[in-house]
Amino acid sequence: MNPTDIDAAPAEAADPAEVSALLGPALAAPAGTLGQLRSGLAAAADASGDLDVAYRIVESPVGPLLLAATPLGLVRVAFAAEGHAAVLAQLAGRIGPRILEYPPRLEDAARELAEYFAGARTRFDIPLDRRLSKGFRRAVQERLPDIPYGHTASYSELAAAAGSPRAVRAVGSACATNPLPVVVPCHRVLRSDGGLGGYIGGTDAKTALLELERAA
Repeated sequence: MNPTDIDAAPAEAADPAEVSALLGPALAAPAGTLGQLRSGLAAAADASGDLDVAYRIVESPVGPLLLAATPLGLVRVAFAAEGHAAVLAQLAGRIGPRILEYPPRLEDAARELAEYFAGARTRFDIPLDRRLSKGFRRAVQERLPDIPYGHTASYSELAAAAGSPRAVRAVGSACATNPLPVVVPCHRVLRSDGGLGGYIGGTDAKTALLELERAA
């Protein structure tokens, strides 16, 4: 299963190689005059409603996280293992090609994540844009925040809570393709035997998140 294979295909296919080539250099923090120009361009695009997706990268105990938001809310959280440039290319195809690094749109998301990793936040309050998931996957993902902080649930328990007790594999797929890991806590879902199961950020990241919550 490819964890970045999220539900539907883009309405207008973007060439991932081209988008990645364009966005790859922008992943490095800009400096000087060029940085000011980029910041000004992004601010103007955001103010005029012409910025489809704003992104920034934040450091965390589980590695650098890509945060991406539309005007509706946080739409994507991505681990480095997923390939940040590849994720931005997917967003260009799924949502729109007007993607720029613009940290101000992600200020609240970055702050709440910092509070979470510091053990000072147990639930996220930022608006979410859930358009990347549909149907049963989305229904499962919307139930994930109901698993209390510091606790876990099994895939089978989550399937029953979602009204489809036999859909254990589908629940696993919903967790594996969760576009908002950490914020939507699929790391709290384990196998019935207590095993970790898979995780979009890798099992080391899943273990670290569970241990962080148990220690708080």
